[in-house]
Amino acid sequence: QLQLVESGGGLAQPGGSLRLSCVASGVTLDSYVIGWFRQATGKEREGVSCISISNVTNYGDSVKGRFTISRDNARNTVYLQMNSLKPEDTAVYYCGVPTASCLSSYWSINSYYWGPGTQVTVSS
Repeated sequence: QLQLVESGGGLAQPGGSLRLSCVASGVTLDSYVIGWFRQATGKEREGVSCISISNVTNYGDSVKGRFTISRDNARNTVYLQMNSLKPEDTAVYYCGVPTASCLSSYWSINSYYWGPGTQVTVSS
């Protein structure tokens, strides 16, 4: 059974960088579309990024140009490189398996699976 565990969160200053990792177990991750989602306190969950099996990617408007999603199938891991961080990026970040294609705007709506999440805090 697919299990996902996020790591790499922590405290960063505005303008700084963090790299999140999503490690899969129970399956080979190269067979799955993987998305990153986040939820800030008091706000709705939103889609951050999505990567297809063939490495087609999509991004939420708020992170486009700042975040980069990638996969390393040999390590069974999907990464989210976050640069130029803003306080508005503060949230719990989750990886999951989106319910729609990365080429569709619907990828950000939901996920078949979820990891436990990792906290990202951007503050000076």
